Amino acid sequence: MRALFARHALLPEGWRRDVLVEWDIHGDLTHIVPESPAPLGVARADYVLPGMVNLHSHAFQRALGGLTERAGDGPDSFWTWRDLMYRFAASITPEQIEAIAAQLFVECLRHGYTSVCEFHYLQRAPDGQPYARVAETAERVAAGAQASGMGLTLLPVLYSHAGFGEKPLAPAQGRFRTGVDDVLGIVEALAPLRGGQVEVGAAPHSLRAASIAQVRELAAALPKERPLHIHIAEQQGEVEQCLAYAGKRPVEYLMGQVALDARWCLVHATHLNDSEVQALARSGAIAGLCPTTEANLGDGLFPLEPFIAAGGAFGVGSDSHVSQSPVEELRWLEYGQRLIHQRRNVAVTQKQRDVGEFLWQAALQGGAKAAGRRVGALEEGRRADLLVLDGSHPNLDGVQDADVLGRFLFCGNDNLVRDVLCGGRWVVQGGRHMAQDAIAQRYRQAVKQLREGSQ
Repeated sequence: MRALFARHALLPEGWRRDVLVEWDIHGDLTHIVPESPAPLGVARADYVLPGMVNLHSHAFQRALGGLTERAGDGPDSFWTWRDLMYRFAASITPEQIEAIAAQLFVECLRHGYTSVCEFHYLQRAPDGQPYARVAETAERVAAGAQASGMGLTLLPVLYSHAGFGEKPLAPAQGRFRTGVDDVLGIVEALAPLRGGQVEVGAAPHSLRAASIAQVRELAAALPKERPLHIHIAEQQGEVEQCLAYAGKRPVEYLMGQVALDARWCLVHATHLNDSEVQALARSGAIAGLCPTTEANLGDGLFPLEPFIAAGGAFGVGSDSHVSQSPVEELRWLEYGQRLIHQRRNVAVTQKQRDVGEFLWQAALQGGAKAAGRRVGALEEGRRADLLVLDGSHPNLDGVQDADVLGRFLFCGNDNLVRDVLCGGRWVVQGGRHMAQDAIAQRYRQAVKQLREGSQ
């Protein structure tokens, strides 16, 4: 039976009791009935949440996690990390991309993500030549998502230049090279994958890697309902380069040239001045925040408090995948603000004073827009993506509804996600993924091949 009875469920309006959740054969929610009598023969759960959207991912970087934590001879930064990442990306094969993506998605599902936006820029063969199938590597990521059951938004990346002023690509960037026509060709090749579990948008990599003219051309050519993502203002160095080139800061420069709206996700947007914060919030574009990666790379901290006050929309992503948990992203999103402001409970509004509930609901809404899919809430017509928390865990024993998300996000490091339904299909039960062992074995083999190839 495609139904679940939740003693406590988080709906868009807040926690409700005795909620009957039903979905159809296509994986769409058909009925959400609060205060329902418990039907016979229907599975029951204590605490049910909508699955989280991971709005920014570079799946292949999962295999790089923990391997860049040794200091070099000089100061380490994002830019020195990037050189290491380029060397890692130089030899990875499509088969390895698929194996790594599947492993990553298993881990993300087990921790509460049910949809991922894949910002995909490894398009070409190691020698820089196109594959016979123009969407070969993107299709491999999609195959990894299918094997794991993860919902997916594929974002083929426009990557033409090495810096502002259309600087030529370096040899290490040859695998990333695309023009607008290349990206649109990949989007077209991926069209047969589109459906309930997969959407296809596009992503100018950054203002360093795509000219403003290219950004405008791609945005105009992509169907209006499709999402567009871009890295922006992640590092102070990028801000300084943009000022030298255009006389404007990156977000200011982009917004002066392109009409941003809710189809856009500005990833990181770490370094904003006050006017950029206000303008970005007014635009309706989503701020794509990745706190664990931004901390790992030494990027800085997003100005969350004034952005929330201005009504800005945001979501979270795991980016380079030093973490695969939305709990950790949201926890450190709040903790970073506490460290800046030297006070507690920053991510709240006048209407919502509970930090945990505000963060989960806001990230769901922003992530759903960024994904361009019918996800992000327990609501009729959306995808049947939900998490069942382990009500027997001491952290949740006898807890009041108002305290569930506080316990989930800010109490200990045990994974409280017990079961995961994604697109109407149970993919995690009892904390284990349905294909966990087989996918892990393929991942281990891929990493072994990469390690041996680098020796």
